[in-house]
Amino acid sequence: MPAPRKYPDELRERAVREVRTTGRPIAHVAKDLGIHKEALRGWVRPAEADAGERDDRLTTGEHEVLKQLRKEVAELRRADEILKPASALFAQEFDRPRTRPTR
Repeated sequence: MPAPRKYPDELRERAVREVRTTGRPIAHVAKDLGIHKEALRGWVRPAEADAGERDDRLTTGEHEVLKQLRKEVAELRRADEILKPASALFAQEFDRPRTRPTR
């Protein structure tokens, strides 16, 4: 369960919109709105990436895909760790010489 958000979504959107439309420095907008400047910076950067203004960051959609792929990789690695010993066990069973029952 994610941690509760310190700032409401409306405030986040308003702050990001103000930085992007006015061109004022993040620190000034943050001070005016009572937000920590690094928190605001963390909201503005993804908004800029989503708008195509930044090539050095993933967009929100790309970030979600990456998160999902990392989750799938972790799941596949766990499955692989389970299947490796199981396949070795089955290989031993097939490699063992078979004896026919005597009548």
